[in-house]
Amino acid sequence: MYTNTQIPGFVHSKFRLNGFNLTADDLCRIAYSFIKEGEPYEKSIGIFILDWFDAKDYVEMQTSGTTGTPKIIRVKKQAMVNSAIATGEYFDLGHSIKVLHCLPTQFVAGKMMFVRAFILGWNMDVVEPTSTPLQRNTTTYDFAAMVPLQAKQSLDKLHKVKKLILGGAKVSGDLVGQLEKLPTQVFETYGMTETITHIAAKRVGESAFEALPNINLSQDERGCLVINAKELTNEPVVTNDVVDLINDTHFIWLGRYDNVINSGGIKLYPEQIEEKLSHRIDRRFFVKGIADETLGEKLVLVIEGEKFDIDDEILGILDKYEKPKEIIFAEKFTETGSGKLQRELILKNI
Repeated sequence: MYTNTQIPGFVHSKFRLNGFNLTADDLCRIAYSFIKEGEPYEKSIGIFILDWFDAKDYVEMQTSGTTGTPKIIRVKKQAMVNSAIATGEYFDLGHSIKVLHCLPTQFVAGKMMFVRAFILGWNMDVVEPTSTPLQRNTTTYDFAAMVPLQAKQSLDKLHKVKKLILGGAKVSGDLVGQLEKLPTQVFETYGMTETITHIAAKRVGESAFEALPNINLSQDERGCLVINAKELTNEPVVTNDVVDLINDTHFIWLGRYDNVINSGGIKLYPEQIEEKLSHRIDRRFFVKGIADETLGEKLVLVIEGEKFDIDDEILGILDKYEKPKEIIFAEKFTETGSGKLQRELILKNI
C-alpha cells in the first residue's frame, strides 16, 4: 500500500474531510479558521493540522501516565505515518473508505485518526467528541474509533459502523456481551501515547491481544509487558502492565503492576477480580489491598451506596484467594477530573 518512508506532509489524493477534497494548503487555511472562530473541539483540530504541516519533524504530546509520570514527549511524524500504515494493514482499511472521527484531537488517538486519513486516503466525517457521537447520524461508516463509553451510549446505532476499534479504557464484561450481539466487527485495542496509540488488538470477547505488524513483545523481571517497535520508538517501551505472554506477538493482559495485591504470598490482580464481579454488583465498586498484620495485605471490596447483604452467590464466582476479607460501603465515591475513582482517598475518608 505505502512504504515506511512515506513523507509525513503527504495528503492522499482520495482524502476527504466532511465530503470535501482538500490539499495541505486547504487544510492549513481551514485550520486557521478553526483556531480563530471554531468550537473548542475544532480549535484542537486546527492546532494539530498546523503542527502536522509545519517544518518540524515531530509533534509534542502529553503522555497519560501508563509508563510513568505524565510528561510531554516528542513523537516523530514519520513514526506516526508508520503507525497509520500498520493500522491500515492490520484492519484491512484501504483508501476511499467512509470513516467517522469522534475523538478529541488534543489527545494521540484523535490526532492519529487525521494522520491515517491523510496517509491512507479516507473519506472522513468529523463530529464533536460527545458521549453519543452517532445520535443524529444517518450515514453508514466502514470504520470508526471510540472509547467504551461512546460505544455503550451508541449501542442502538452501532450497526451503522462496520468495523469499530475501542481504546482509552478497558471494555467491561457487560459491554462485551452487548457488542458481541451486533453485526459490527468490534476490536479492543491496547496502546498508549508512547507507542502512538494501539500496538495490539483483539476481537471483543477474545482473551489474547495480537500485535500489529512490526511489533515484537517481551517481559521484564516484574512480568510487565515490554514493547519493541523500531518503526515507532527509538527505545523499547517498558509498561506497568502485567501480562501473560503467550509468544512475541500475543499476550493476555492481567492488570496494572501498581495495583497488584500480595496477600499471604498470593498475587491478586484487582482488575481480574472486578471483571468477574461486574456482572453481579450493579453499583460502582472496586477491590483493593490494605495493610494486614497476618497477610501483609488483605483484599477488601468497597461498594458505593447504602449497605446491603452480599450473599455467597455473588462472591461464588471468585476463586478461594480472590474472595474479599472485608466488605466496606462508602456513601459516595470521589473521582478525579477525568472521572477515575480516587481509591486511596475513598478508603482514607472511610
